[in-house]
Amino acid sequence: MRDLPEGQRPNANKGLSALSKYLGVHEQFQNQFRNLGFKWGGKSSDQIVIDRLTKVKGDPDRTFVWIRQVKAERPDLKEFMDLMAVSGLRLVEGVQCYNLIIKLAREDKLDSYYHEETRTLEHFRFKELFIRKGKKAFISFVPADLVQRISEETPLAHFGIVQRIQQNGLKVRFSEIREAHGTYLTKHLKAPEIDFLHGRVGSSVFMQNYFNPSMIGDLEQRTFTAIEEILSKIS
Repeated sequence: MRDLPEGQRPNANKGLSALSKYLGVHEQFQNQFRNLGFKWGGKSSDQIVIDRLTKVKGDPDRTFVWIRQVKAERPDLKEFMDLMAVSGLRLVEGVQCYNLIIKLAREDKLDSYYHEETRTLEHFRFKELFIRKGKKAFISFVPADLVQRISEETPLAHFGIVQRIQQNGLKVRFSEIREAHGTYLTKHLKAPEIDFLHGRVGSSVFMQNYFNPSMIGDLEQRTFTAIEEILSKIS
């Protein structure tokens, strides 16, 4: 347990607790948990902010350098890496998105997913894939030419992508892409808009009462300004 990253410990603890209840040994589990000095929580919100402030002392473009390296070493992942960079999707979502574009294009149904007028991939139309309990993706702005290139590729598997990258001696930094994407969006978008694009639409007063998706045209223009900057970094 101590070897797990701090951010993963709470979920691991909850899982073990639920298992102990199912097995009827919850009291023993609690006693052992206390005796070993384990704690339920991960990092405090203050520590998370401090870690981020410390992290930015490094090269802020490190993630984009990594993407360029992957594209150079693995040309077969070029379109996938571009998709990840411009969408900010989580890795699992990115793989599902990539493969869905290919599948629908082969069935001549891509227009059921990609809206050319607004240049959006409408993930919300495929709830079983993208609207999960804890993690969601509603839409992503993606250039039409990239969608076209992806449609001509072959499907990818999550573990296959990771394996290809590692085989070339590179680290796997997909979690950093989402952060880099959000960072560049802050130059042109407001926090609630970024939350919307990253699938973090919760129960806030703003999202329930004031956020208006009909303003998508303006959001599209500003998002693509950020996307163009990102593409210039990874070309």
